[in-house]
Amino acid sequence: MSKLKSLIGKNGNSTPLAITSDSKNIDNTRADMTSKTNTPIEQTRWNGWGNVNINKKVSPHGAKLIKSHIGKTKKLKSVSLQQVLKTVPKSRLPAAITGLDIVSTDREIRLRHARGQSFPDWIAMHSGDFEVFPDGVAHPKSTNDVEQLLKLAQEHDLIVIPFGGGTSVVGHINPQQGARPVLTIAMSQMDRLMDLDTDSQIATFGAGTQGPAVEAQLGEHGYRLGHYPQSWELSTLGGWIAARSSGQQSLGYGRIEQMFAGGTLVTPQGVLEIADIPASSAGPDLREMMMGTEGRVGIFTEVKMRVQSQPEEELFKVAFLPNWEAGKAVLKQAVQNNIRLSMLRLSNAVETDAHLHLGTTPSQFLAISTYLKARGLNSDKVMLTYGVSGDKAQNKLALMQFNKLLKQHGSVTGKITNIMGSVWAHGRFKFPYLRGTLWDKGIMVDTFETATNWSRIDEQMAQMQEAVKTALADEGEEVMAFTHISHVYKQGASLYTTYFFRAAKDHAATLKRWQKIKHAASMSLAHGKATISHQHGVGRDHAPYLAAEKGKLGIQVTHDMLKSLDPEQRMNPGVLLED
Repeated sequence: MSKLKSLIGKNGNSTPLAITSDSKNIDNTRADMTSKTNTPIEQTRWNGWGNVNINKKVSPHGAKLIKSHIGKTKKLKSVSLQQVLKTVPKSRLPAAITGLDIVSTDREIRLRHARGQSFPDWIAMHSGDFEVFPDGVAHPKSTNDVEQLLKLAQEHDLIVIPFGGGTSVVGHINPQQGARPVLTIAMSQMDRLMDLDTDSQIATFGAGTQGPAVEAQLGEHGYRLGHYPQSWELSTLGGWIAARSSGQQSLGYGRIEQMFAGGTLVTPQGVLEIADIPASSAGPDLREMMMGTEGRVGIFTEVKMRVQSQPEEELFKVAFLPNWEAGKAVLKQAVQNNIRLSMLRLSNAVETDAHLHLGTTPSQFLAISTYLKARGLNSDKVMLTYGVSGDKAQNKLALMQFNKLLKQHGSVTGKITNIMGSVWAHGRFKFPYLRGTLWDKGIMVDTFETATNWSRIDEQMAQMQEAVKTALADEGEEVMAFTHISHVYKQGASLYTTYFFRAAKDHAATLKRWQKIKHAASMSLAHGKATISHQHGVGRDHAPYLAAEKGKLGIQVTHDMLKSLDPEQRMNPGVLLED
């Protein structure tokens, strides 16, 4: 076992702080460390994911596995930053806007706020065909700044696009061709913890605060939010709320709707203050109504979040089960029996094999495979990642209950799987970096997700994977796809599918391949029994399929609500609903 362990081991400022009688006195001085403040956009890749100093390698045998499914690949060419900068047109913003010290028309700043992280965005960034750029980018430092910007936008007939961390994978932040100038409002300067009510456990933040800065600032005072989406490194509180995000430990901490208590929303019709009342029967819930509006009604500036004390202990572990049915039974029984876990994640057999290839060296892969085979597991095996977070006594009880359940279904656990849990936790936010590594090998990768009832999980997964794998059959192309359950509920669970396909002869042809796969995947969901998005939001990419879930009347109600706060449709038009 020691040999196995050795092998695996290789692997600006916001509004000033409000001090209340039950608040901790928080130093509002901007810290130099990026862990306490947002990562500057200049430190992120202009044409890819994340910090320019971070890369994620793909093992040779992992790449070989993917190519065994999709065939030999060839890398697409990529343009340089300087080449794209030459295509950025002159700003159309009037002097009344460009004269503000919080507004920039710099070409590179506009370029860096023109696209997100969707597959079409990657094609645009690498081909140089951005199509449209914002005419300027504002960096407000307060709610008053945002109010002023929206008033000027109304006076000068501008389109406004809210921008958080730029991590959207469904086209939330892309400006569209049109006669009206486009002003992107980037919230990165509103990134501070402004108030901490320790009695009520409510923390007030600037809505532009990114994940690491949220936890660093709360951690100084012994608290945690606990929202950890895959995009945690760069995404923001305001973005999480606007898109109804879900974090990796949603089983323990809840989705963003359980964390968001209230706050300030600046709309074209005025400022909407959403009270942070714990519960109410006073009519429709404005807090719920404004969540998921994706920038269509206004911009969140200050948000009140329900936080909790830092856990005494947090552990992540891995178990292997004989097959998908056994793994699914464990998940369903654990959540319906209220076992106090913080996360449950089940990979199907194909994803299990892929993760074991992609995340290990050949010697590590051989050691793990030999160990699991000796314990009686074959190619149908599935990997279950789980975690606990709380005080040691609570965790001990939860693990005891869960281990009993695992044993009932023939699990394999031990030192080697515990190590794998720690390895997963260490690299949990690094998967997006793999996209760039694979891109350089001519391997295209993307994901989509949904949620449905337990009674439909197997049927839905089969439909999704079949739709994706056969989407390019007319071109004689193979698509590799696999799925995991990433969030569980008593009623059902989410399904998250990753797929790989070959780059075509050029960028345009490659985008057409993606469009075929995306349409096939979306149509496999568009029957009213599964959501078009469990955690990524709607954006532009999912808007054509939303009516299947909401119905004609539901779409009309949503449209009327959006129009009531943005009658001139200047806030992010085309997102969420097709205009």
